[in-house]
Amino acid sequence: MGTSPLFMGVLNVTPDSFSDGGCFMETSAAVNHGLRLLDDGAELIDVGGESTRPGAEPVPADEEMRRILPVIRELRLLRPKAVLSVDTHKASVAAEAVEAGASVINDVGAGLWDPGMLEVVRQSGAGYIGMHSRGTPRVMQTDPQYANVVADVLEFLSSRRHAYAEAGIPADHVAFDPGVGFGKTVVHNLELIAQAPAFKALGRPVVWGLSRKSFIFKSLGLTPEDSRLPGGLAAHAKLLASGGAQVWRVHEVRETRQFVRMWQLLHTD
Repeated sequence: MGTSPLFMGVLNVTPDSFSDGGCFMETSAAVNHGLRLLDDGAELIDVGGESTRPGAEPVPADEEMRRILPVIRELRLLRPKAVLSVDTHKASVAAEAVEAGASVINDVGAGLWDPGMLEVVRQSGAGYIGMHSRGTPRVMQTDPQYANVVADVLEFLSSRRHAYAEAGIPADHVAFDPGVGFGKTVVHNLELIAQAPAFKALGRPVVWGLSRKSFIFKSLGLTPEDSRLPGGLAAHAKLLASGGAQVWRVHEVRETRQFVRMWQLLHTD
């Protein structure tokens, strides 16, 4: 029934992220939250300074760096062995973040939104996560349509895999994200999760970002203010049942790890 996932803890240093915007704008608050996520069992901490929620406005690179670089530096100083990821689609931000101590670049633009990104990845030797999205956050939820969402997303990520190889990025440095919630309807998101095994064809780890996404409250008839944790855990259960336990990007690391441990205990032969 699947294996244990790696947990990527979400650390948004933003005023407008969809669920925790403004909570960790101060460097000290962000660092403390990052330490808490590590203590709760996160194997990676994903530090982001620009919201990618639907409709979000872009943030200048210098402001994005002002928000995240002190956090990355302090976390690197306090936890030298921690794996830190930078959530950005800007090459300049990625380069500075790696210099500050990040070792993974999590790019919602998959290297298409900034022509300099792949060269930064190649030169830095950082790990790289390329994600599928249908357009930028400002427009991605404007009537998204697919002939077959699973096949279309898989084809896109396969094409990016070839682009990364041509750019000189080693295959074993790359992971992929199907982009749940990025240019998809509720039905599209549910289909991607239901067909998670299809993405094994990429031959690389798959990152699933289901935590607190809007498809959860929309599917359950809840309001955006209601807790999305129960529905999110159910969605993660589907990944476990289908062998999709690879990398999970989550807000509630401790609770999700407890869920996985109980699942494993119940499914021990």
